[in-house]
Amino acid sequence: MRHAAVSIDLDGLGCYYRIHALGTPPAELEHVILERALPRAAALFASRKLHVTWFVIARDIEHAPNAERMKTLATAGDELGNHSYSHPYELARLSAPQVDNEITRAHQLLSKLAPIRGFRAPGYDVSPAMLDTLARLGYRYDSSVFPAPGYYAAKAAVMAGLAALGRPSGAVLTNPRALAAPADPYRPSMTAPWRRGQAPMVELPVAVTPWTRVPAIGTSLLVAPAWLRTRLVAAMGKREFFNLELHGIDFADAEKDGIPGELVERQPDLRIPIDDKLDRLDRVLDDVAQRWPFATLGEVAAEVQRER
Repeated sequence: MRHAAVSIDLDGLGCYYRIHALGTPPAELEHVILERALPRAAALFASRKLHVTWFVIARDIEHAPNAERMKTLATAGDELGNHSYSHPYELARLSAPQVDNEITRAHQLLSKLAPIRGFRAPGYDVSPAMLDTLARLGYRYDSSVFPAPGYYAAKAAVMAGLAALGRPSGAVLTNPRALAAPADPYRPSMTAPWRRGQAPMVELPVAVTPWTRVPAIGTSLLVAPAWLRTRLVAAMGKREFFNLELHGIDFADAEKDGIPGELVERQPDLRIPIDDKLDRLDRVLDDVAQRWPFATLGEVAAEVQRER
């Protein structure tokens, strides 16, 4: 099995306001990611005839125009995935009934648009309770594990800095055992998702480079200089599977979309004009296409299940 899959977490601005402890974002920007950024992303992938996986916060599709946008993408051949109902960063720390409600409620809404077979947890933090619900719902895969120690060290530093200022972040740190999880697809243990086991679904970890486990995701690829982007993709060439994760905000333009300066100051990717970001992503996709054939995460999971 040698594949690359592109997945996009459609987190709204409210998620980033929580991360940076900025309070409540402007109400008029509640749907800006799906209204403004999503069409840019969809156009880029359509121009390449590339089918991708969109991880959707189900509460967002209670707004009818958003539901129509996602249904159109699914009808065209893209995959929709479950990203919880309301995106609580602490989902892995909630009680089993609360976890089940978040995932099941999202599943019920999203299933009205397309078959749903995959899940990604908010903040990459997975738990046994999540796997229990995914197994009950018959999911084919989870894609929440992100075994990148450097990423979490940087995240912890930012969270500590905000706490020192009396502005605690809404984000949480993942279970430290996940940092040593397998970086290639595997069947997880139902009681310890960061270890191999015999779960009915497979785990498709978010991309990190071999050995050093440097994140190879949209945020790092966008802000990195061209030579480093090339090296990251080349390093990933040693892996059979490249789970290239992006976020909807990667396709936002601060000036054109009216994103407040208080968030732009804290999100380096928002300081890059959209035309530059699209050009960089297009070049990354060119590099990836030279090494791997593309598939959706659901297609990769089906192949992994056959093999393992």
